[in-house]
Amino acid sequence: MSRIGNKVIVLPAGISVSVGEDNVVSVKGPKGTLTQAVDSDITVEVEGNELKVKRPTEQKRHKALHGLYRSLINNMVIGVGEGYKKELEIIGVGYKASSANNVLELQLGYSHNIFMAIPGEIKVSTTAEKGQNPKVILEGIDKELIGSVAAKIKSLRKVEPYKGKGIRFVGEVVRRKAGKSASKK
Repeated sequence: MSRIGNKVIVLPAGISVSVGEDNVVSVKGPKGTLTQAVDSDITVEVEGNELKVKRPTEQKRHKALHGLYRSLINNMVIGVGEGYKKELEIIGVGYKASSANNVLELQLGYSHNIFMAIPGEIKVSTTAEKGQNPKVILEGIDKELIGSVAAKIKSLRKVEPYKGKGIRFVGEVVRRKAGKSASKK
């Protein structure tokens, strides 16, 4: 029994779902439209303001796909209705971030600045308040795309465990190491 796959997705007002040919699910809402190709074995049924994902058999593969596609469709419904937002903070002396025309410029202690083109579906903004660490804010409707862009930005300067310098999500806890201890005489 797939607990996630069996849950019914309740569609909020203003969001419409259509299942096209070749089992392509399209979700349209106030923030935009997203589409997802669903495996031919899985069926998606829209009844009023409820959406159900069903599987044909109890095979392990069908159970796995059942939960997967239910989660993907639910993420699309939330994305076109509310949208997603991820915030990254940059910690380190001299580390800076700025953005213009969906190009993110980062100064991360390397000998050169890093310029990163952000996909058009994502809106990027930066904040640098006095006494606060610089922040990069990613907003959009596609949860998977925002997550992969955030992971790419994080990989440019990973958080090191001794001083805690690097790029991390806001609120992320990093285990710190003690470093060298004084010699005992």
